[in-house]
Amino acid sequence: MASSKGNKKPKPGDLIEIYDNQLFQHWAVYVGDDVVVHLVPNNVVEGVAEVKKEELGKVVKNRKWIVNNKLDSKYQHRPARAIVRDACAMVGQKMRYCLLNSNCEHFVNNLRYGKSESRQVQKGVIAGVIAFFGIVFAVALGVSIKKKLYQ
Repeated sequence: MASSKGNKKPKPGDLIEIYDNQLFQHWAVYVGDDVVVHLVPNNVVEGVAEVKKEELGKVVKNRKWIVNNKLDSKYQHRPARAIVRDACAMVGQKMRYCLLNSNCEHFVNNLRYGKSESRQVQKGVIAGVIAFFGIVFAVALGVSIKKKLYQ
């Protein structure tokens, strides 16, 4: 099994968070025997992705990963058997892909909880709003200072 950042060995139905970069992570659902099912974008521009079933080590490569059933405190998860069954039944399907509302995290959360939710998108939107208002504030402050200097 590929080494994890944490010490927790995944169980069927667990969600696997794979650290791609500082901003976004890739997500998969563990189906057993060191295998995961995940949504892989074929063409992000065209919004197409495919559901694939692959060995965990092949998916994570040399990246860090953890078992992260982060929404268990918010939602009741579905039975592991149902999660695995539904995930495996979707393998090979082409699906719509959109970073904001139909990404790999939405996919796995829908399988585990029946809720299509992405915390990383929510965090990104909040960060974007804060950055936007920060820029607006900086511009307004700059205009105010400029007016005072030239009065």
